[in-house]
Amino acid sequence: MSEQFTSTPQAAASQKQAAPLAGIRVLDFSHILAGPFCTRLLADFGADVVKVETATRPDRTGVRKGPSDTGGRSDRPAPYLNTNRSKRSITINLKTEAGYHLAARLAQVADIIVENFSAGVMTRLKLDYERLRPVNPGLIYVSMSGYGHSGPRQDWTSMNMNLQAYTGLMMATGSENDPPIAISNSWNDYIGGLHACFGIFEALSERAKTGVGANLDLAQFECSVATFGALLVQSAVNRTVPPRMGNRSLQYAPQGVYRCAGDDQWCAISVQSDDQWRALISAMGQPAWAADPRYDTHLGRSRNHDELDASIESWTRQFEPAEVERRLKVAGVPAERMRRIREVVKGPDASQAFVPLEDPKGGSMLATGVPFRFSLSPVLPPAPAPALGEHIGAVLKGWLNLSDTDIAQVDKEGALV
Repeated sequence: MSEQFTSTPQAAASQKQAAPLAGIRVLDFSHILAGPFCTRLLADFGADVVKVETATRPDRTGVRKGPSDTGGRSDRPAPYLNTNRSKRSITINLKTEAGYHLAARLAQVADIIVENFSAGVMTRLKLDYERLRPVNPGLIYVSMSGYGHSGPRQDWTSMNMNLQAYTGLMMATGSENDPPIAISNSWNDYIGGLHACFGIFEALSERAKTGVGANLDLAQFECSVATFGALLVQSAVNRTVPPRMGNRSLQYAPQGVYRCAGDDQWCAISVQSDDQWRALISAMGQPAWAADPRYDTHLGRSRNHDELDASIESWTRQFEPAEVERRLKVAGVPAERMRRIREVVKGPDASQAFVPLEDPKGGSMLATGVPFRFSLSPVLPPAPAPALGEHIGAVLKGWLNLSDTDIAQVDKEGALV
């Protein structure tokens, strides 16, 4: 077991206090990925994130059980374990009056609430910002619906695939004449989660000055559109339809992913300057290209991209991708062999990108880490994702100072499930 997971409870508590968001309470009503990814980042930074769940309608990413023959946990699937690590779980029946009152009491002492339901859900539950602000004026309330809580699309239900279609992102990927192609890795959820964290940190900074919280109404649609950059310039300013470039680029040529020796082996090459073009010529042993005026400039190379691609690939096919990568890097040409996910996980730099996530039952899995380091405050090693309702007693005692008798009473009243 890694040394960082063998620290004493006292040392762990000390680290928790020193973390960037130590002492910040987050009441997490979110589900699936966008909201849970946001609150996972907050937990990574040391916030006390309490995930509000229900045994009758669990988070969709937690509905499917994990395989029982892998030696690890079988109560939650692997994606849930990573996205909801370092959080605590409490199960509340929000459909009962007692459950509502319990959730409202937790909201009164929370610093941050995060929810990513469709617009109107939290209002129907009587847990919207306008109801909570009078009793908790410092509350930072984050809503992360697909299309926001105002405007003509506010009642639309959204999922990652729908948002990629509606934003036009699917027509910015792939090549001309391809059908619309989605980015497979839940792009909108991760982009939405990152934008939400950015807003939360800004709101915390403002609250430190004013003592007043904020209502952050985030539309995942707008988060996705905000990343389009040059595509927006072409469409809105130049009044042109951005071409579907596939692996090519408007700025660099030649650029592409070229087949190498071996079964389904590739190397990505991107020539970004005339000097790199001359370095590519030298590495490939193609001195004749240096005298060909068609290739002197980026524009000329772009116009003759098909011909260049064919010639480059006839060269890369002679070597395994690692050798292509080596030769071009030595020459000063940006090149990287294409790696499978398993190679990334087992690569020499994997320890910087992944961290072990220990299982309370003795198992372990790799989880994605936090991609930067604080010079003064530590980013804590991840703690296991909670079992359903695992921390009911601890949360109600710690946040609300309830006794065992009090907890038994709210349970009897139907607040807990």
